[in-house]
Amino acid sequence: MSERAPASLTRRRLLNFAGAALVFSVTPLARAGRLPAILAVRTWPASDYTRVTLEHDAPLKFSHFTVENPDRLVVDIEGVEFNSVLDSISGKVAADDPYIKLLRAGRFKPGVVRLVMELKTKVKPQVFVLQPVGEYGYRLVLDVYPLDPPDPLLALLQAKREAVESMRAEPDAKPVEPGRKPEGPPEAPEIATSRKSGRPAMERLITVTLDPGHGGEDPGAVGQRGTHEKNVTLAIARRLKSRLDAEPNIRAVLTRDADFFVPLQTRVQKARRIQSDLFVSIHADAWIKPDARGSSVFALSEKGASSSAARWLAQKENAADLIGGANFDVKDPYLARTLLDLSQTATINDSLKLGKYVLGELGGINTLHKAAVEQAGFAVLKAPDIPSILVETAFISNPEEEARLADEAYQNRLADAIVRGIRHYFAKHPPGPKARLAALA
Repeated sequence: MSERAPASLTRRRLLNFAGAALVFSVTPLARAGRLPAILAVRTWPASDYTRVTLEHDAPLKFSHFTVENPDRLVVDIEGVEFNSVLDSISGKVAADDPYIKLLRAGRFKPGVVRLVMELKTKVKPQVFVLQPVGEYGYRLVLDVYPLDPPDPLLALLQAKREAVESMRAEPDAKPVEPGRKPEGPPEAPEIATSRKSGRPAMERLITVTLDPGHGGEDPGAVGQRGTHEKNVTLAIARRLKSRLDAEPNIRAVLTRDADFFVPLQTRVQKARRIQSDLFVSIHADAWIKPDARGSSVFALSEKGASSSAARWLAQKENAADLIGGANFDVKDPYLARTLLDLSQTATINDSLKLGKYVLGELGGINTLHKAAVEQAGFAVLKAPDIPSILVETAFISNPEEEARLADEAYQNRLADAIVRGIRHYFAKHPPGPKARLAALA
C-alpha cells in the first residue's frame, strides 16, 4: 500500500455511487448558449437538520429570504430553465421530515424560478453554493437547522439517571459455584470495581463518542458490489453503541444517527460538548488495487504521517468536507478556540494506547493491514483533550472484505472486538472525575 493512487482513478472509484435519498436527474450538461439547468434534487432529513441539494451544470445567481405565518424559506434562482427536475419537486419531501412540510418550485417572473420551502417549525437556514468536486457538478445547498437544537449533554445525563435507576432495581446476581466458570460470553477485562458493591469504582458516567464516517452527500468509498462505506460505518457504529450502552457505567453518543452529512469539525465539536472520554471514528478503507486487505487503526500525528499510505488516507478523509458539503462561511468561535495549536502530546499518547488495544482485538477477527497503530493529520482526530482513533475496519474495495462488511454477523464481531479494546483501555487507564458532569448530574 506504499504506491500512490492516480487522482482521477481514485476519485472515480471512491465517488462511484448511485445516489441516495430523493434523486431526480437527467438533463445533459449545459451547452453553449443554453441557460443553466438543475440536474438533480436530493433531500437528507435528520434530527440535527435537513439538507436539500440542487445540483446544476453551470454557475447561477440566487437570493433567499424567510417569511412568517406560515413559516417559509424562499429561494429565487435567476437565469435557470424550469425543467422536469424542478417540476417534480412538489410533494417529494417525506411526511416524517422533522422540519420541511412541502417543497415546490415554479416560474416566478421572466428569468426567475422561485423555490418555496414550507416549514413545520421556525428554523435557522443556511443557503450556500459548492463548487464541482469528484462526480458532482455545482451544488446549491439549503440547510435548515432548528432554532432550539436538542442538547446532547442533557440527553446524556438523562441516560445516566436511567442507568443508575436500572442498576438500583436489579436484584443481586447469584454467586458462582467454586471452580465453575460463569455462563455467558467469553471473559473480557473488567473495569476496576468497588470491593463493597462489586460495581464500577467510577462515580461518573464514562462517555464515548462514536463517529460513523461519511454520510449524506458524501458516500465514502463504494465497493464493487455497490456497498456504500457510509452505510457500513453507521451499521457498525449502531451495534457498537448498543454494546457500550449495555455497560453499567458507559454511554455512547453517535455523531450521526442517520444518513446525513456532518462536517469534520462538527464531529469533533459534538464530542467536546459532552466532554467525551474517547472518540472513535469508524471507516472502511479503499485502495486502487482490489487485493488490499486488513484492518488498521490510526491516531493523530503532530508531525508527519507514519507512512505515505497513511498520509494519502488522511488527505482522502479530510476531503470529506468538500464532497459532503460543509459551509465554510460559517465560523464557530467556540470551535476555533478548541482547535488552536494546543499541545496534544499527552492526548496523542493516550490515543496510541487506545489504538493498540483496539488493533490487538481486531487482529483476532481479521488480518491486520499494519501491525502497529499508524499516525497522520486526520482532521476528525484533532480534539486536544480527547483520546481519538480512526478505525479502518476493512477494505471495502476488496470484494471479499466488502462481502464481510455487509454481513450482520461480521459487523457484530467487529463491534465486539472494538468494545473489548475499549474495555482493555479503561481497565488500564480509568478516567478521572469531570466536575461539569458531576455538577449537572
